[in-house]
Amino acid sequence: MKVEIWSDIICPFCYIGKRRFEAALDSFSGKDSVEVIWKSYMLDPDLLPVQGTDIYDYLAKAKRQSREWSIAMHRNVTEMALDAGLKYDFDRTVVANSRDAHRLIQLAKEEGKGSAVQELLFSAYFTEGKDISDFETLAAIGNAEGMNPDDIRSMLMSYRLSGQVFAEAEEGVKLGLRGVPFFVIDRKYGASGAQSPDTFLKILNEAAEV
Repeated sequence: MKVEIWSDIICPFCYIGKRRFEAALDSFSGKDSVEVIWKSYMLDPDLLPVQGTDIYDYLAKAKRQSREWSIAMHRNVTEMALDAGLKYDFDRTVVANSRDAHRLIQLAKEEGKGSAVQELLFSAYFTEGKDISDFETLAAIGNAEGMNPDDIRSMLMSYRLSGQVFAEAEEGVKLGLRGVPFFVIDRKYGASGAQSPDTFLKILNEAAEV
């Protein structure tokens, strides 16, 4: 069984969805036969960080809401994350374009390390307050999973894999993607959003019966 997951590193629901899907997968009888493939999708490909703008102001401006609204929204998401076993620290979040982080994921997939690097990037952004657009930060993240940091730097300083990032996004849209996370199982079953573990398990079981 092949499960393709479209996500963006800066999407808080994508990390929560990852944890909930993993919980479902742990209870799935056929988990050893499941191949998980992470796909790139950028929620804000034109994002240009502005010095002095934190995550609360960024979302408030993007949604045309107040800063107070944004703070309350992030507080609610933090509680959702905690319920999934994740600790978000939005006070430390560095607003950043995720394009180069996605390119790192593409490179990691070539080495069979896509899922591991995806996890480290989520943690770096939501928990550790790291700048996921910084080349040295990305090189260190890849190196933590045994990737060659010099190869990562070389890729980042070129345009390599940029096309793959956008091609995967277009692929997801053709399959019905309207937002992330977006889960596709064997190109027959789809699910949008950070569904509950029970819902994910139901979908996995239904797909396995086909």
